Amino acid sequence: MKKINIVLDAGTTWSKIIEKTDSDLMSDFEKYLYKTENDCKYYVLPSNELKNMNFKFDKATGHMSLSMLNSKNDYENEVIALIQGFRKKYKEDCLILDMGSRDSKWAVFKNGKFKDLDWNSSCSSSTGATIEMLLKFYNVDIKKLKYQDDKYVITCGIFGLERIMDDIANGYNPETALAKFIHGIAYNAWIFAKKPEKLYLSGGFCENKCFVESLSHYCKVIPTGRFMLAEGLL
Repeated sequence: MKKINIVLDAGTTWSKIIEKTDSDLMSDFEKYLYKTENDCKYYVLPSNELKNMNFKFDKATGHMSLSMLNSKNDYENEVIALIQGFRKKYKEDCLILDMGSRDSKWAVFKNGKFKDLDWNSSCSSSTGATIEMLLKFYNVDIKKLKYQDDKYVITCGIFGLERIMDDIANGYNPETALAKFIHGIAYNAWIFAKKPEKLYLSGGFCENKCFVESLSHYCKVIPTGRFMLAEGLL
């Protein structure tokens, strides 16, 4: 069996890498070290930095990853990686929802076995990336965003832009408008996942307290972090 030393989840804006600690391939990228755990190093870096890496990964997932592999046989479908990562850590019957920069996907288990899944790359398109751009544009610290009871009823991030800009032009502060936008995204995610009573959350949105609190008004939320897909490759 091939030894796996380093794996890649290449997202649209952020990439997640897990490297065995006895490997030293990422020595030039220590500034992106996220944590060290269970004999592995975990990295989060801007996806545009991947082009600066002059080595190949043992396994990878994500639409930007094929050129980073020695063989296309080392590529894994994103939903399969999500399912594999979830089942390694959690054995209960539940739903895992992964929220990315440009899509969202979920899988659900029943009686210990995979039951159903869905993958949305249209209505959820650019939600994570749009939030990051808006935070930079309005110079807002994501940690200062607080849950809002009101929400924008939106179908995707692009339509939400008009609502945000209109409200800010009419006197709303950017923090309030962005929090309403995030609440709308959380509500859409819950509807997309078929209104579960409980779900496990994967992806960068785990670190967005405003999103987690918004989603928690509809179901019980258990954040799992940003590395679920990468974990599924090990």
